[in-house]
Amino acid sequence: MLVLVAPGQGAQTPGFLTPWLDLPGAADRVAAWSDAIGLDLAHYGTNADADEIRDTAVAQPLLVAAGLLSAASLGSPAAFGAVAGHSVGEITAAAYAGVLSETDALRLVRTRGLAMAEASAVTETGMAAVLGGDRDVVVAHLEKLGLTPANINGAGQIVAAGTTEQIDALVAEKPEGAMKVVALKVAGAFHTHHMAPAVAVLEKAAEALSPADPALAYVSNKDGLVVATGADVVARLVGQVANPVRWDLCMETFAQLGVTGIVELCPGGTLTGLAKRALKGVPSVALKTPDDLDKAAALVAEQTA
Repeated sequence: MLVLVAPGQGAQTPGFLTPWLDLPGAADRVAAWSDAIGLDLAHYGTNADADEIRDTAVAQPLLVAAGLLSAASLGSPAAFGAVAGHSVGEITAAAYAGVLSETDALRLVRTRGLAMAEASAVTETGMAAVLGGDRDVVVAHLEKLGLTPANINGAGQIVAAGTTEQIDALVAEKPEGAMKVVALKVAGAFHTHHMAPAVAVLEKAAEALSPADPALAYVSNKDGLVVATGADVVARLVGQVANPVRWDLCMETFAQLGVTGIVELCPGGTLTGLAKRALKGVPSVALKTPDDLDKAAALVAEQTA
């Protein structure tokens, strides 16, 4: 069984969208999405610098647009048995599973990005990845410092979120057994109580949506469960911004479902890296540029033969 996964914020790099815009019809699709949400996605994906695309209001729609462009190049979703996304990648996954139209997905993520950027402006906050160490020991250390384990990613990685002062304290005093602490390219303490104002904004935006039930198994960040209805998917997308991402549980579900291959949408690399450590022996392909599409096609052909 093939699983399609979509990365979250922090995976973006300057110019990463450039080669994808050369694919047939891609520039027109991105232009239409840009008009729909009032944001020049082509500019930010090709010419903007690292600081510009670190902006939450820009990074989130840019990542979903890139994910959808790369997904369209994979052909029919019928080749995949399950789909999941990390944080904002869940919106990409929802569109791929047919829960939301592409335009609705871009509009929702634009609202999400703006609301989370506004919430982030209230207090100076950030996130940092703790690599290595026992999970319980790391979580206890984070809680001692007043930090939230915002992303429990599995494979020896937990992302902490909180105020800048709390992150600085973590860097100065890493948990026992941890190898290192790495600051992330995000501008807020996502998936914590700091994002509560954004939840209210998204609840209002969700009222305008007419979600369909997923056309393939949709694995939720909240608890790793497979979600059966579109209404539940949207409710989880809304609440997710202020609650931890449990990617470790998603990977456990992939294993229970019998995963035999993983493809990560653009800008790929983060989630396949985690899978290589947590799901040993499962082949994977990360779509970083269109040059990777042939590898993905070969994996799909091999798995569906």
